Amino acid sequence: MGQQDEGGLDPAEVARLRLVIARLNRHLMRASDRQEFTFTQQSALARIEQHGPIRLGELAGLERVSAPSITRTVASLVETGMVNRVPDPSDGRSVLVELSPDGVELLAHIRRRRSELLARRAAELTEAERRTLMAALPVLERLVAFED
Repeated sequence: MGQQDEGGLDPAEVARLRLVIARLNRHLMRASDRQEFTFTQQSALARIEQHGPIRLGELAGLERVSAPSITRTVASLVETGMVNRVPDPSDGRSVLVELSPDGVELLAHIRRRRSELLARRAAELTEAERRTLMAALPVLERLVAFED
């Protein structure tokens, strides 16, 4: 084993992990036939689904992007009919965004296609490899739960 970093991990192993996660993500992104929607747009849709109806400023904070950036992203999603702007019931001067029925269907379609890809790939693993993969889920979930 090579030199370890402060987390006790070999930098070469960290690089392998990073690379495999990036490649898997790329495969998942291509799994959907609805590729006209960017990663940024898909991420915004998922956040709106999770937290919506939501103000643009809150959405920008959750997505860690600037207000002008989220405004452009949401404008394109409104234009394509994936998101609706609705009045904020607590402040008539503000607007919230929520998924439209088409946006709900788009997310479901994308998730279904990505899950199908993972299921096909996992079916090619041995039973022991599938058990190992499932045992790693809590650790992977912790990795994504940490704040930057």
